[in-house]
Amino acid sequence: MSHRPIIDAGPGLNFFSINKERLLIGTLGPLCAPETVRNELLRKSRQDCRFQNAERVWNRLSERYMQVLSDDITPELAAAVHRITRLPIQERLRHSKDLGETMVIAHAVVAAEAGDEVIVLIDDGPGARIAKTEANRLRLLRVGGTPVGALRLVSTLTVLEKAAGGDHIPDRSAMRTIYARLRQLDDGLPPLETTKLLSAAVWP
Repeated sequence: MSHRPIIDAGPGLNFFSINKERLLIGTLGPLCAPETVRNELLRKSRQDCRFQNAERVWNRLSERYMQVLSDDITPELAAAVHRITRLPIQERLRHSKDLGETMVIAHAVVAAEAGDEVIVLIDDGPGARIAKTEANRLRLLRVGGTPVGALRLVSTLTVLEKAAGGDHIPDRSAMRTIYARLRQLDDGLPPLETTKLLSAAVWP
């Protein structure tokens, strides 16, 4: 069974701040985010003027397009957080650094272990590596006959590549404009020329 894609705060802040929520949702479908991610997104939107538009966009998204996942402690969520971080969930929740992406991965793991196919949208390097590790663990469980679902990692680059040639990014010029705006918000994104977003493979 398919589960809504679960997004981290970084990509949410970036797309929402430049009013490209329709691009994001149109590409991945209706989304969800843990409470921790919602809180982080709203906090950064209020603290950094570059992201001030993100809160307005978030507040106008109905539950049809964005659901908030409860971070209330359950045995399944606690087990996932402990395996990912080697810390009890109560202790991990007291430290805000990288907490959003930890909860994104933990929620995705819980859903996948229940049989769902789950996409996670994370750009951060360490978070992406953890998500890949969990995806491989789930794959090995399936190979061994355990009836679990799957976890798939996507990034901002994945979203843009998938949207290329569609209504939201109709041509390379639009891609350049959108990517330049995103890079102004996120210096972790590589230079456009080093990606394949302008390549013939993306624009057949």
